[in-house]
Amino acid sequence: MARVAIVMGSDSDLEVMKKAASVLDEFGIDHEMNIISAHREPEEFFNWAKGLEDKGTKVVIAGAGMAAHLPGMTAAIFPLPVIGVPLMGKAFSGQDALYSILQMPPGVPVATMAVDGAKNAGLMAVKILALSDEGLLSRLKEFSRKQKEEVMEKDRRLKENGI
Repeated sequence: MARVAIVMGSDSDLEVMKKAASVLDEFGIDHEMNIISAHREPEEFFNWAKGLEDKGTKVVIAGAGMAAHLPGMTAAIFPLPVIGVPLMGKAFSGQDALYSILQMPPGVPVATMAVDGAKNAGLMAVKILALSDEGLLSRLKEFSRKQKEEVMEKDRRLKENGI
């Protein structure tokens, strides 16, 4: 049972979206990855989104560029959290996707990450799942502690080397 579904509209999005999968792997969270175009294959998209809840999916991470309809359409169908990752585009450097995902109408929320922010999307999914999983919450706290130690070590080395 995949607790998190990662979806993108094109294989060109894969390099960015794999960062979310890496985070989920690090925390031992089952997930699936899909390439589904809401524009080019709407029937397949609707069937996929409608079936998520029955499959036990708890969170969706949806990456999209340009018009970026994939996160919003997923949120319109799937009743649980959807995290949108706006993807860098050629024409507007991802701003078009960012605004598209941010500007959801009232009643259809999408948690929106930074442009190409798939790693944070993975961490947000972990945090959402940790609300009802004490073991996961403990691992998340350990992750944060290690991050803090890494920054402190970098500061220590900076001061030792006089740079």
